[in-house]
Formats: sequence, structure tokens, C-alpha cells
Amino acid sequence: MSTDSALGTLETVVSNAIALITQLEEVVAGLSSQKGAEADRKPAPLELPSPNNESLDALSLAHDSANLIKAHSTKISLLIINEPFTPTAITKVVREIVAGPLPALASAAQLCRPERYTRTVHQDLAWRNGRVLKELGELLSKIPKDGKVLLDEKKNASAGSATGKGSIAATGVLWAACDDVMAFAKRGFAGNLVQKVEQLRDTLKDVMEELKEWGEETGDDEDEDEDEDEDDESDPEEVQQITNGLDTTHISSMQNTQAMLDDLMNSQQYIPRDDPQKIRPRLDSCLRRLRLTTLLYQATVKRRLKPLPQVPPTTGSTTPARLDEVMPILKRIPDRFGSLALAFYELDPAEIDRLMDQCFFDAFAVSELLARPWDGDKDDFTDWALKFQVEIKKA
Repeated sequence: MSTDSALGTLETVVSNAIALITQLEEVVAGLSSQKGAEADRKPAPLELPSPNNESLDALSLAHDSANLIKAHSTKISLLIINEPFTPTAITKVVREIVAGPLPALASAAQLCRPERYTRTVHQDLAWRNGRVLKELGELLSKIPKDGKVLLDEKKNASAGSATGKGSIAATGVLWAACDDVMAFAKRGFAGNLVQKVEQLRDTLKDVMEELKEWGEETGDDEDEDEDEDEDDESDPEEVQQITNGLDTTHISSMQNTQAMLDDLMNSQQYIPRDDPQKIRPRLDSCLRRLRLTTLLYQATVKRRLKPLPQVPPTTGSTTPARLDEVMPILKRIPDRFGSLALAFYELDPAEIDRLMDQCFFDAFAVSELLARPWDGDKDDFTDWALKFQVEIKKA
């Protein structure tokens, strides 16, 4: 094959591969959206060669596909920067990607159906697979069309470069995306749910620590009174001499600066010593509920999520549906406690009470939804959940 013919074939193969990636990205983006479960039931804009064997693990398929894409991208990355430039070798690697791991990666996202893997795992895998597709398309777009290896500026440019990242940086980003998919797949069905809930628990702990620190500070009303007394004792003549030396413009500037400082200092309010709005009792109640809710997350991980299988059963299990009920609440609770913390910082008792009730009802709902084991009617967690409900009502 002549050089010109080889280059023409390479350009055609790369263009077709990028067009396919664009189509697959659209499919996978629909799966990773919040409406991914609904989109999954609609006809896909592109027919994918998904495996017929429903017992196949979608996570294993995603792992193997990402691993192959990483290996093939390494070959491409080396071929486009090292002499001699061999278009036939690059064409061969691109065709291998298109024939195998590329459609398999998209198929893995479709095979990870929410009714088996839950919406959480379904959407998280689709999002990760979508990143791989995007970065693979980015690398393929770096393949030169002139039959020459990439120059240094197109090879070594950093990600923040005005001309865009070079091929080496693009390869690194693609590797990271592939590694993320492989790590996600290795954690398995149970492991990914465990990780997500542990991250949410850590967020709750952060909110609790911030509120504790804030509650230890008290509005310095007495110090302010002392400062005012000292100001009152200033020599009137001395004050007059100072003010006489300032022109109107300078005074105006000082007033503006002082207003800015006042706004900055007042943006972080603390509980007054006399506490007329009873913020501190509310804070104590909130911290007790936060502590109990953190324990609920820990117990959920240990008693409900870790016992789950790494690969969910194909049919007949109600567990994914139950998890789809409880996971959105588990995700919502840290956000609501974060909003509750802001209400405390603003010393807003009405908003504190409203958000506290919402947090209480959400935590109570989680304990109710998880009280019964996945199989059976009762276990140790069931008894613990009842005790939790009693304690959080007291709080």
C-alpha cells in the first residue's frame, strides 16, 4: 500500500471511530442522567451489540473494556510521537478498538440495568464510561493526518495550554478515566454502595464538627460594651483635632471601608450570651440528632450494605428496588444538615426548626426502610433501628 493510500485509510478509519464515539457518548450520557432509568426503557438512538447473556456482570465487562482501551491508547500514543510514522500500524490499533472494547464499554453501561444494579450504580458507571469515551475521542483527534509524528508543541502541551492539551497529557487523562472505571468495577455492586454511603457519613461528620466549633464561640457583648466605654472616655479635644485634619473625601472613604469590615465581621454570627431566641438548646438537639444519624449511616454500611453480593442476582430480588428508595434519602440528608448549619449561622430559629424536622423525618424514614433485612423479617439491625427511632425522638 502506498503512503498516500495508507494515510487516506487512516484518516477514514479515525473519522469513523470519532463519529462512532460521538454516537456512543449520546447513548451513555442519557443513561448517566437523572432520568437514565426512564431513558433506558426508551429505544436507544444507536443499536448496541449488547450481550444476550443476562447473567454476565456489567461491571466485569466495563473493567475488561476499559483495560483494553487503556492498552490500545498506549500504543497509539507511542506511535504518533515516535519515528518512523506508520499509518498502517495506527490504523490497525484503531480498528481493534472499534471492533471490540469501544462498543463493549457502551454495552456495559446499558447492561448495568437499574432494576438489577440500582439507579445509583447504573448512573455512576455510565458517567465513568462516558468519560472514557470522551477522552478516547480526544486522543484520536490528535492523530496526525500529514504522515509526520507530532511536534513537541502538539506532544507536550499541558492541559491548560491555549492550544489545548498535547497528546501525552490527553493520554494521561484517558488512562485516569480508564483506571476510574476499573476501580469502580473492582469494588463491585456492594462495594460501590458502601463507598458512597461512607462518603456521605464523612460529610455528616464534617457538618457536626463545624457546628460544634461554631457553638463553642459566643457573641462578645461584654467586650463590645467595654470598648464602647473606653471610647466614651476619650478626650473630646483630641477627637476634634483628629477629625479636623481629615477632609470629607477621606472620611467618606473610611466610612465605606468600615462598612465593608462590618459586613465581613457580621457575616459570621455567634450565639449571644443571653440567647433570647433559644438557639443553643436547638443546637444541642441538632448535634444529638447529627450524632445519631451518623451512627445510622455506620450501621447501614455494616449491617445492610456490606452483606450484599459483589454481583447482584439476575432476577427475583427486591433488594435493588428497596435500595432505590433509600439511597436518595441517604444522599439528601447531608445536604439538609448543611442547610441547617447555615440556618444556625444566620440565627434563624424558624428556619432551624423547619430544617430540623425535615432531617428528623428523613433519618426516621431511612431506619424504617432498612429495618427489615433483605431476606427475612428480623435481625439485629431491626432491633437497633427501633432503639434509634426512640432516641432520635428524644433528641
